[in-house]
Amino acid sequence: MSTKIRVIVSSFSRPVLESLPEHTLKVGLPETRKLYTVLRSPHIDKKSREQFETRIQKQILDIKAERHELRHKLFWLKRHRLIGGQFEVQVFSKTRLDPKLLPLPQLKR
Repeated sequence: MSTKIRVIVSSFSRPVLESLPEHTLKVGLPETRKLYTVLRSPHIDKKSREQFETRIQKQILDIKAERHELRHKLFWLKRHRLIGGQFEVQVFSKTRLDPKLLPLPQLKR
């Protein structure tokens, strides 16, 4: 049974991720840019404005693991914190249902 851990890392600068575990797929997402315009003088000069921007850069890490390795991979994520980075962790799991173990409906006669 396979398990996939998806980590979405967002920060103001491009996160440098070192020593990634095996079977890791690293995907860069487009950066988000917000522009703020502020009046320099509150009184008479409306044409005098100043602009500020924030850029948020995101990356997705897909880590494939078996179910018994899941705890080790989550501890690895906990140890490797990035200063100024925000993590969102999603866990996907696939299970298989064995039809032999299902109770069969009884036919009424």
